[in-house]
Amino acid sequence: MNASKVRLFIKPYCGWCHKAIRWLDARGVEYEVLDVIADGAAYDEMVRLSDQDLAPVIDVDGKILADFGPEELAEFWQQLEREQK
Repeated sequence: MNASKVRLFIKPYCGWCHKAIRWLDARGVEYEVLDVIADGAAYDEMVRLSDQDLAPVIDVDGKILADFGPEELAEFWQQLEREQK
């Protein structure tokens, strides 16, 4: 998958967030991590993009997946790959 910008909004104590990081790392995906607890602007942006305050939220070139686990992330990623073909 060729994404130009991948951003992952996380809360440091969130188990799902750490699973998302491991999932992306295992696939060699380059991404930016935004800690919404330490960064109020990142929190506000996460809420604006996802219409909720739960983490993780991933933004892949403007496509948003909110409050997900590894299975949902895999499905989302596969859908993005299909759309790219």
